[in-house]
Amino acid sequence: MPATPTPLVDTPDLPAGPADIRLIVTDMDGTLLDDAKRLPEGLWPLLAELRRRGVLFSPASGRQYATLARQFAEVAEGMVFIAENGTYVVRDGVELSSDTLDASVAPRIARTVRRLVADGADVGAVVCGKRAAYVERSDEAFLAEVRTYYVEHRVVADLTAVDDDVIKIALFDFGPAEHSTAPALAEFAGTHQVVVSGEHWVDVMNRTADKGAALRGLQRALGITPAQTMVFGDYLNDLEMLDAADWSFAMAGAHPEVVRRARYLAPSNNDNGVLRTIAHVLGL
Repeated sequence: MPATPTPLVDTPDLPAGPADIRLIVTDMDGTLLDDAKRLPEGLWPLLAELRRRGVLFSPASGRQYATLARQFAEVAEGMVFIAENGTYVVRDGVELSSDTLDASVAPRIARTVRRLVADGADVGAVVCGKRAAYVERSDEAFLAEVRTYYVEHRVVADLTAVDDDVIKIALFDFGPAEHSTAPALAEFAGTHQVVVSGEHWVDVMNRTADKGAALRGLQRALGITPAQTMVFGDYLNDLEMLDAADWSFAMAGAHPEVVRRARYLAPSNNDNGVLRTIAHVLGL
C-alpha cells in the first residue's frame, strides 16, 4: 500500500479499463454528502446504472437505519444499509446483522454525560436502539443536530431506563469531540470501542462492532471479495472498512489517518468525489 494515496487525476497505478467491482460502500457525511448535507447530483441515474450492471451500492454511516432508508427511499429496494457505524445492517426491512450492547452500558454512559454537563460541558447523549434513538436533552440546538442523523427519536425523562435493544451510544459535543468528550470516556475504552466519528460526535460500541466488521460479513454472505469492493470514507469510523477493500478511497480533506490508511485519494465530497471516482473506475 502506498504511503501517500494517489490522487484520482493522473493515477498511473490505477488499473486501466473498467474494474470488476461488485460492491460499492460509501460513508455519508463528509463523503457522499456535501458539506450542506446534500446528496450529489447525478446519484439516481448512477444507481440505476449500477443496478443494471449488478453492482450493489451500500451506504455505511453512523446514521440511523430509518434515516438512511428515508434518504434512499426511491431506490431502497434490495439495497443494504450499514447503519449505526456497522452495528445494525438491514436489507428490505430485514435485519442481516446487529451487535447489541450489554444493558448496563447505556445507563453508565448516561450518568457520565450528566457529570460532564454538571462540570460545564456542552454535550448530550443519544442512546441508539433498533426501534428509535433516545435523548434526555430537549433544547432545540441539540435536537436540531439529532434530527439530522436520527429521524426516529424520542425525548425521554431518564436515559438509564430505555427499553430497547441498544446498539450504540452517540455523544454530541458542541466543541471538538476528539479533544473533550472522547477523553472523558476513557473508562469505557478498555472494554468497548470509543470512536470519534465526526468533529462533534463520539460513538461507543462493542469491540466487535465497526463498519469493517459489517462489510466483511456482507462480503462473506454475498461471495464478494475485497478485490471486487470499492469503499469511500473520510473519518476515523471509516478506517476498518477501508481495510476491507482493495479499492479504498479517502476523500480529499479527510482525516489524516484516513488518508494514510486508504490506497487512493478521491476528490472531495464538495466536488462530487464519490460519483466521479465510480465513473472513472467502472468506465462509465
